[in-house]
Amino acid sequence: MTSKKHISIGKTTALISLIIGMLIFGMYYFTANAELLFLGYGFVILAGIINLIILIGILLKAQTDKANRKQLLKTGGIMLLNIPVMFGCIWIAMIVLGNMRITFTNGTQNKLTEIKIFGCETEQIAELEPNESKTVWIGITGDCSISVEYKENGTKKTETVAGYVTTGGGQKMKHKINGKDKDIL
Repeated sequence: MTSKKHISIGKTTALISLIIGMLIFGMYYFTANAELLFLGYGFVILAGIINLIILIGILLKAQTDKANRKQLLKTGGIMLLNIPVMFGCIWIAMIVLGNMRITFTNGTQNKLTEIKIFGCETEQIAELEPNESKTVWIGITGDCSISVEYKENGTKKTETVAGYVTTGGGQKMKHKINGKDKDIL
């Protein structure tokens, strides 16, 4: 195989690996679908093996082809750039798994004030107008539940948001605050 073919295959493999990896990661980030997490793990392993085989071929070709060595090594470097991108995605995925991303919506006809989300970590929302929504990230500190306490027309009310969450079980969810206690998880 020619050096130009090695260079072309190396760059194409690096680009395809990056695009597919980022698509899987992006879909996971926005949906928190656990199946995408497993798909991502499998893809990292498969892409890692394929990229490693191609990288070894490029490095071996660089040793024998002095005229194209610089281009071959540059292509190998481009392929290696996917490694820090992969670790960055894994780092962000670990942050996502360590948090509940809850969108709270005021499902009442009244303004809600002094909204306190508690259980794992404590977070606050100053107020929510009727049908207004705000998303809050709540760190999962271990096995815990999540509740919301708020004032509606001066009356303090409490609802369960999630009856049980655990470390590494972060999810993206919606909770309509409406005075009806509904244990979702």
